[in-house]
Formats: sequence, structure tokens, C-alpha cells
Amino acid sequence: MSEINILTGQLQLVPALVGGFILVIGLCSLVTKERLYLSETLLATVYGVIVGPRVLNWIDPTGWSEDTMQLTQEYSRYALAIEVMIAGVCLPKKYVVKEWISLLMLLVPVMSAMWLISSAIVKFLFDLSFLHALAIGACVAPTDPVLANAILKGVFAESHVPLRLRNILTAESGANDGFGYPFLFFAIYLMRFDAGEALGAWFYATWAYEILLSVVIGVLAGYVARKALKFAENARWVDRESFLSSSVTLSLFLVGICTILGTDDILCCFVAGNSFTWDDWFRVEIEDTGLQEALNGMLSMTFFLYFGAIMPWSDYTSENVLHPWRIVLVILLVLLLRRLPVLMLSYKLIPAVRTWQDALFAGWFGPMGVSAVFYAVETIKQIDEHDDLRASRVRKIVFPVVCAIVFGSVIIHGITIPLVLMGRRMGTTLAWTQSYRVPFRTSFRTWSRRNQSNSNDADNESQKSSEISAPDPVLVQV
Repeated sequence: MSEINILTGQLQLVPALVGGFILVIGLCSLVTKERLYLSETLLATVYGVIVGPRVLNWIDPTGWSEDTMQLTQEYSRYALAIEVMIAGVCLPKKYVVKEWISLLMLLVPVMSAMWLISSAIVKFLFDLSFLHALAIGACVAPTDPVLANAILKGVFAESHVPLRLRNILTAESGANDGFGYPFLFFAIYLMRFDAGEALGAWFYATWAYEILLSVVIGVLAGYVARKALKFAENARWVDRESFLSSSVTLSLFLVGICTILGTDDILCCFVAGNSFTWDDWFRVEIEDTGLQEALNGMLSMTFFLYFGAIMPWSDYTSENVLHPWRIVLVILLVLLLRRLPVLMLSYKLIPAVRTWQDALFAGWFGPMGVSAVFYAVETIKQIDEHDDLRASRVRKIVFPVVCAIVFGSVIIHGITIPLVLMGRRMGTTLAWTQSYRVPFRTSFRTWSRRNQSNSNDADNESQKSSEISAPDPVLVQV
């Protein structure tokens, strides 16, 4: 009788555990997303912690590669590239031009304030110089497109959040990930060079080369890809499967090109996504296929499962500066102060954010995720490559601090909507919520009917005007 061998190595366990999780979540996806309003990223992160080294030790990513940081950065790079490409593709026709004022406000003054506030919190809690804190603050300044998609897509968002607000938050999350480079390298260059030399390198290396060249490459690549795909479609050279996957393959191509050139691949992919669907042709062709949603779900679940497994729990001890109480405090302060006060104070200057309820929603749901992990590893990489001795303390704490903030963002943002709905059902909502209940129902029915009557317009212009004329849906009630 032949011997039966049961293999329990990582090569066998990882596919079984990851595939089994995705299968189970898929089987009850309507329950989790449309009844419990639990995001897939929250469930994946918790599952990753459980099966990771800290609890069951069934999955241990530290054994997959000799350089776990490099693996983490490349994983997050490709996940980000695909997600920002999807964000660019999902935006309406010429959206960046039409909403340039709102986007500029969110990317320059608002993001700068988020950077400085986060840096001040890190400096206060971990006793760093403000320059060192600026490097860590730059990692958590961008909002994350992966987590933003989990919040802005689905039944709850479509029923409760105005389309214009969903669009501007999607555009912001796609664009500001690429704009994280100037904030990060401003601090890194000041740690590496004298002030004059640092500012010179920041302008010509970061802005002129990495940012502007990435924008140029993205515009050209998106334009050429759109024309080529149209030609192939008209000539009947391309099948449906290849047509639908063209945006994803374009993002992979651009990551490779930008990595070779040393430019900002994340920003390039977002710009290319906008250029690719500049005339709305591709977006309209794929919007009912469900491909974008399926791909987003797969990416978010696999990455955050991986993230839960690599959480550096052993670094959070009372024996070093990463004391547990400091970690809890930095999570709470960053979530409360990084974005919400800035949006509440400046929303009147942002045309797409019209009311204080809009600002409240946009200010709270500015999650940190894949992009923060990516920039944390990029910070370590830059310090190691140039042997920046003055930044040794930053190198030691940047990854655990950023991971803790991301973990807190995933958990707290992930349970916010279920808690709000639970409180409302139990009759414990705020008084102003009750006062707006009747106007909301009337306005939402009117808003829904008008949007439905305009849903077949090719360029969505009538839908936009309908949205403007109708009151906003449920931000009043949430």
C-alpha cells in the first residue's frame, strides 16, 4: 500500500487558505455587503491576522522572500497601479478638467494640511524632530483608492452618497497617491542634503522628472491606447475578453516603463486612466460588465489578507518608543484630526463638496491603506540605499507606525457604517437626523426618478444636471 503524504508547507497552505476565504466571502457577499455593510477589506485584514504568525501561524509571508520589504513594496505597487487605473477609468467624460478647482483644492491645500497635521501628531507622540516626522506624515497623507472603492461602491454608497461626491473622492484617492512623492522626498532630501541642495533636488528630480514626466507619459499612453483599441475594435481584431482587460494590461505596462525610467508610476497610471476614457467611450462599454468591481474585490481581499499577516505586532512593546498606548493614541488622533477638521473648514472653497454634511462624510472617510504601506517601504528603501545616518530612527519606526495607523483605519472605517445604521435602527441617532427624515424621503424619491430618466444619456450630462437640481440623497441622514 502506497504511503499518503500530507503536505502542509506554505506553498500548499497559502492557496487553500486564501482561495477558501475568497470563496466563502463570495458565497455570502450579499449578506456581508448589503445587509451587514461590512467591507471585504475589514474581513480580509482580520482573517490575515488570525491565520498569520501572531495567532495560528498558518501563513508567514516572512518566509516567502529573503527581502520581505521588497515583496511588500512590489505587491502594493501593482495593487495601487491597477486601482488608480480603475479610478481614472471610472470617472465621467473629461472629469478632471470639469472639476479641476475641487481637485486642485484637495490635492494642494487640503493634502498639505493633512501631511502637516499627521506629522505634528507623530512628532508629539514619538519625540521625533519635525523633519523626521514629516517623512512619516507623508506616508499617511494620501487617501487610499483600494479602501475608498470599498466605501464608495455598492448599495449603501449608491443610496446614500451623491454621485458628484463619489466622483470627486474617487478622483482624489487616485490622484493624491501619486502626489505623495513630493511630500515624502521633501523630507528625505532635507535629511540627506543641505537646505539649498535639497530644494534644488526636490524641484528638478521630484517635480520636473518624476511628476511632470509621469503626467506626460500617462497622457500619451492613454491617448495612444484609446486610439489603438478603437481601431482594433472597428477592425474586429480584438475579442471581448481582451477588450475588457485592456485597462489592466495598460497599467502593468506603465508600471514597468515608469520603474525603468525611475518616474512616478502610480500617478502615471491614474493620468493614463483618465486619458484612456477621455471621451467616455471605454467607460460606457465596460460599466455594466462588473469587471472593475470583481477585480477590485480580488485585489483588496488578497492584499489586506497579506497585510494582516505581516503586521509587526512584536514591535509594539513597552520596551521601546512604540509603546501600545502611543500606538492607540496615534491611531485615534490621526483618524480624528488629519482630515476631518480640514474639510469642515474648507469645504466652501471646494465646489464638489457643497454642504457641511458632504464635508463631514468626505472628512471622515479618507482612509489610509495600500498607499501608506507603499510609501513606508519606499522611505526605508531610500534611507538604506543612500545610507542616511541622520534618518536611522525614522527607518526603525516608520513601518510599524504606518502599519498601526492603516490597521486602525481599516477597522474603524470598516465598522463605522454598520455602527451608524445599528444606532439608527435602535433609535439612538442624533436629533438632527430625525428632523430630516421626511424631507429626505421626498427628495430621494425625486432624485431617483430623475436620475433613472437620464440613465441612457451617452455623455451623462443630463444626469449631472439632474443631480444638481435635485437635493442630495442621504448624507443628510447618515
